[in-house]
Amino acid sequence: MPPDTSLPNAGMLAARAALDRLWARGTAFLGTRYAIMGGAMSWVSERHLVAAISNAGGFGVIACGAMNPDQLAAEIAGTQALTGKPFGVNLITMHPQLDDLIHVCREAQVGHVVLAGGVPSGGAVRGVKDSGAKLVCFAPALVLAKRLVKLGADALVIEGSEAGGHIGPVSLTVLAQEILPHVHDVPVFVAGGIGRGEAILAYLEMGAAGAQLGTRFAAAAESIAHPNFKRAFIRAAARDALPSVQLDERFPVIPVRGLVNAGTKKFLEHQAETLRRFQAGDLTREAAQLAIEHFWAGALRRAVIEGDVECGSVMAGQSVGMVTAVQPTAEIIAELMEQAAGALASRAG
Repeated sequence: MPPDTSLPNAGMLAARAALDRLWARGTAFLGTRYAIMGGAMSWVSERHLVAAISNAGGFGVIACGAMNPDQLAAEIAGTQALTGKPFGVNLITMHPQLDDLIHVCREAQVGHVVLAGGVPSGGAVRGVKDSGAKLVCFAPALVLAKRLVKLGADALVIEGSEAGGHIGPVSLTVLAQEILPHVHDVPVFVAGGIGRGEAILAYLEMGAAGAQLGTRFAAAAESIAHPNFKRAFIRAAARDALPSVQLDERFPVIPVRGLVNAGTKKFLEHQAETLRRFQAGDLTREAAQLAIEHFWAGALRRAVIEGDVECGSVMAGQSVGMVTAVQPTAEIIAELMEQAAGALASRAG
């Protein structure tokens, strides 16, 4: 008599249904099958990867970064040519042409705009809201989360220091405990160090509406990142993704998490030499600060596009240790779903 496989199948179907209920608020907000957002990574989160995430049932997000309005318009149009699914655009609040970029999103009928890099101005919030788009903001602390909701944010992302790129000082584990029990007016998505479905499930059960992942997708097959960049991810362990180091508090260094390489070591040497020149009177404080800030100019592009993973900036989150192969985006999302549903099913016996 053949084995009865109906129970395991039924168990997974029930687990999938339970998962759908857990993130129903997130999927409704995004308009997607799964409440999985793609992190906005400069040079990486462009039309191909963004469309691939959306087509696989997630929510891709274009990283505008330093694009000008014409470049952003072309990127949005290129993405719309590759997918009919919802996607968003991430804009930096400090961009000198922010109002023009918001207008571009309005003209292209972008449904979701993410404002990152600081607390947005009232004018920027009104610009997004008046366009009809839903506004997503980053909240690095509970007090700011409440303030952003009052300003008009329709959803929040809380990103822990485990994330790649520019980071705050607090881990997602702590942020989730600080914010999720107290913010209920809008959906809250978690980000930072997430690489498996079981972790997504855990945060959903704490009250999150969904999750944002960047590092897993940076090495996806559809990512335009150089093969050297992807191989660096596959070789790396979690401990290899460290924040940039600041040598002197008089010369602040914006913390950026990336893989340690020859470039990060040279940055320490550059800071030390710049500090020596400042103390010797060869450089003013302003000139020294600029010298430190300009060290990494163009370094991310060199790593992502040109493949210089030795001296370029290989931004990566601590979940990089869970990147073991170049996978199609749809496969990554399916794997995450299988892990989350499998965890639920195993509890049910």
